Amino acid sequence: MSLTFHWFLPTNGDSRHVVGGGHGTPATESGRDRPPSVAYLSQIARAAEDLGFVGALTPTGAWCEDAWLTTAMVSQNTERLKFLVAFRPGFVSPTLAAQMASTFQRQTGGRLLLNVVTGGESHEQRAYGDFLDKDDRYRRTGEFLRIVRGLWEGRTVDLAGEHLQVEDAALARVPDPVPEVYFGGSSPIAGEIAARHADVYLTWGEPPAAVAEKIAWIRRLAAEQGRTVRFGIRLHVITRDTSEQAWAEANRLVDGFDPEAVKAVQAGLARSESEGQRRMLALHGGSRDALEIHPNLWAGIGLVRGGAGTALVGSHEEVAERIREYAALGIEEFVLSGYPHLEEAYWFGEGVLPKLAAQGLWTHPFRTGADVGPTAQVPFAGAGSPRRPT
Repeated sequence: MSLTFHWFLPTNGDSRHVVGGGHGTPATESGRDRPPSVAYLSQIARAAEDLGFVGALTPTGAWCEDAWLTTAMVSQNTERLKFLVAFRPGFVSPTLAAQMASTFQRQTGGRLLLNVVTGGESHEQRAYGDFLDKDDRYRRTGEFLRIVRGLWEGRTVDLAGEHLQVEDAALARVPDPVPEVYFGGSSPIAGEIAARHADVYLTWGEPPAAVAEKIAWIRRLAAEQGRTVRFGIRLHVITRDTSEQAWAEANRLVDGFDPEAVKAVQAGLARSESEGQRRMLALHGGSRDALEIHPNLWAGIGLVRGGAGTALVGSHEEVAERIREYAALGIEEFVLSGYPHLEEAYWFGEGVLPKLAAQGLWTHPFRTGADVGPTAQVPFAGAGSPRRPT
């Protein structure tokens, strides 16, 4: 078995500090030292491609650049990297979304993956003109995916649903290959929709015991639908040559958190309708004490950022061990990120991936034989930069 690793494109800006935003919490300008230009995002994407990441997630929301447009531009500066485009079904018609995906596949050589985000915050949805409540948004997502999958299969689709209606919908050209659908959610109705429609169920980085419960839950629901689902996890990562160096970096990040900003972010996230966000908040309770909630699993990111709030922190060996632990539960895909995203991609790609390769858990997706190491030169220099082999 070869595990699959994806990286992240910070379309809300990047920094050597944690950049806020996500899950209805707007990012501030503070700390966004690297604007999300196409040039910079392409630099990250090329590094990820060279290191052996299969794809790169782009977020969705008012706090970041549009994922479809940004990845379409960045794709022209890469050759093999796939793009895990997050999008919200309520904001575009299913027929148009199916057509957009088909066009993306043809223009990029089949490099689109779709992260379907139902939307956990009603106040943010209303800003886009969507006034459904959370459960109805999930029901609409189910109808949306029924239509889209039918169109991708080359069928003419008629559906008079509770929330969506199409008549004689068809595509002139179907996507080849059909994009895989990634889907997350911790509420009961989210599990039902994932079991029916997801190719990959994504969970945020909870401790292994909680992740094991989620996997068993979705497997059972999918089996009831006569389906099987793969599993992935979304995490940040801080990995260094030694454990001490990694934890020093984690402490540097948390020392940079303004206490008043932490209070404001936590108060905003406490109003979230998302069950997944509630579970993230419960891991740290808004406190800086006891942030290591499982060996090498650190909840500090969630103090100032909505959504994925945990990071794997440790030496390359320790981080590889935690990945093996999650893989043993059934996690096959890892969607990772780090601050800054360019440098941290190299730390992980040159430090952890070779150790997993030596253990037979990973192979470079774009290279074989002796040509398995990164070839790109590190596009940065200075204190704290990863070392290149000489």
